[in-house]
Parts: sequence; structure tokens; C-alpha cells
Amino acid sequence: MASGHFSTRPLYLQLRDALAERVAAGEWKPGSAIPNESELAREFGVSAGTMRKALDLLEDEHLLTRRQGRGTFVNDQSSEELSVRFCNVRKPDGDRVSGVFKHVEITEGVASDTERARLQLGPKERVARIQRLRIDDDKPFMLETLSMPLALFPGLANAKQPIPHLTELAQSHGILLGRAEERVSVEIAPANLAKTLSIAPGSPLIVLDRTVHALDGRPIEWRLGRCHLAGGHYLAEIR
Repeated sequence: MASGHFSTRPLYLQLRDALAERVAAGEWKPGSAIPNESELAREFGVSAGTMRKALDLLEDEHLLTRRQGRGTFVNDQSSEELSVRFCNVRKPDGDRVSGVFKHVEITEGVASDTERARLQLGPKERVARIQRLRIDDDKPFMLETLSMPLALFPGLANAKQPIPHLTELAQSHGILLGRAEERVSVEIAPANLAKTLSIAPGSPLIVLDRTVHALDGRPIEWRLGRCHLAGGHYLAEIR
């Protein structure tokens, strides 16, 4: 199943990668059941315990879901539950603030120094840039700019609107989402941004600097969002 330097990795991680590749390649479709643990263990020639560890990891990574008495199923990454999992801004009552997108602009160009650093790109590699305004309850609350490698998402700059959510977009390109990291800071709203967000100039804004990675570790999206919480809060779950 592995050769060269990959053979030094723990077996359950090699199994996890092999199973994930089947999902990414479309061999196992979203919503479909996969073979049971024993069948997979026999196919790969490993113990049931090692296969179980690989499946546990894929479930933790939101790729699979086990249903008691029914089997193990491939998650639909475009489902509402999974599409909002990177959204940590909450209303005063604790509900997620996802909102709808307005004034979407898409451009493309050679990656800037910051984009190359965040997305681990080489010189002259190109990115698609999406700027959009998030609206919730008919009020603007976040202006965000996203940068994505064109090599991974060809044609994105010419895509028809509305642009699919990242989870759906990644799934359509055979990319499995993994972890994300987000830097949080505070800045004062300049006059032009205050006007866009319908707030007073000088109001405090939360700046959300987020990078989303594929399951294999590649950065696939860098987002810079400037958000007016208006009584809401940012929730970080620590486990």
C-alpha cells in the first residue's frame, strides 16, 4: 500500500489516506455506504482494530459518519451542517451567523507576497480573488476577501454567480477539506468600510484571518474578513 518514505508513516494514517483517495476520486459518492470495517480490513490485509482507527480519524475529519446498526456513510461536504463548520461568529443567542452574500466581485491575478505565504504558492502562480459582503437580517456584518489557487480551482474567476460555498466547490473539484486556522485581531473601521457596513467611523471591527487546508495539508483558501459583531461574539471551541 505504501513505498519509500511513506512506508515509515503509521499504518492507520496510510489507510486513512487510501480511503480518502477513494472518496476524492468519486469511487464512493456522497451519501453512499462504504464496505464495513471487517470487509475493508480483509481487503487491505490489516487488523480490524487498525482499520477502525483509520475510520475513526476520517469521522473526526468529517469525511465519514457512522450510523448505529446501519453502517458507515460518506458525508456530503456541501450539506448545510458541514458548510458552516468554519464559521465561528455567533449571534447573542449563540446561533451561527452565516448570512447571504451581496456585491460579489471576482478577479484573478498573480499572487501577492502575502497570498503566496498564506497559500504556499510559488512565484508567478495565480489566484482567484473573491470580494463579497455578508448580510444577516438585512444588515451587513462582514466584508471579506478570499484568495484561492487557480491551479486547484481552474475557471473560478469566470464562474457564474452565485459562487458555491467552499465545501461544495472543493467537493466538485475532488478536494477533501481538512483543518482550518484563524487569526483574530481588532481594528478601527475607516470611513469607507464603515459606510459599507453601515456603522459609525471608528467603530471596532474584528479581523478574521483564516486559512483552510485540504485533508492532505495543502492550503486552498485564504480569507480576510472584517466583521462588526453588533452584540454578537466569536466562539472558539477548545477540546
